[in-house]
Amino acid sequence: MFKMTEEFKHIIRIANTDLVGKKQILIALTKIKGVSIMFANTICKLTKIDGTKKAGDLTEQDAEKLTEALKNPLKYGAPAWIVNRRKDYETGADFHLLGGDLQFADQNDLKRLKKIKSYRGLRLQWGLPVRGQRTKSNFRRQKGKSLGVKKKK
Repeated sequence: MFKMTEEFKHIIRIANTDLVGKKQILIALTKIKGVSIMFANTICKLTKIDGTKKAGDLTEQDAEKLTEALKNPLKYGAPAWIVNRRKDYETGADFHLLGGDLQFADQNDLKRLKKIKSYRGLRLQWGLPVRGQRTKSNFRRQKGKSLGVKKKK
């Protein structure tokens, strides 16, 4: 069990997401969409915040520092391979997206693939597997309702 101090917060807000204060910072950060355990560990190392510390014990300055580092990790010295949006289609830049922005970008990517009628876009449109899997035995429920043998009346 851990000791609760007067300044302990049960809910902390980082990157527009409410995080549980009882959890370690590393684990709590993974509740933000777009943050994996590897990325959370990198951010904690770059901002020099102990990842095993409870999230409720963070100060306001540390929370702001984490939020800024999550939104712009390359500015803090993170390697380019760890961000989730490398060589963006429109800009060609590397950056990291969180939460709703990540979902919006993914939806736009899929819409673009469907619009230009690429192979991947067509497979997505038809509800078939995109990455070369076999379809004889798998993916049956995704293709639609099929009728079995009809009984005679």
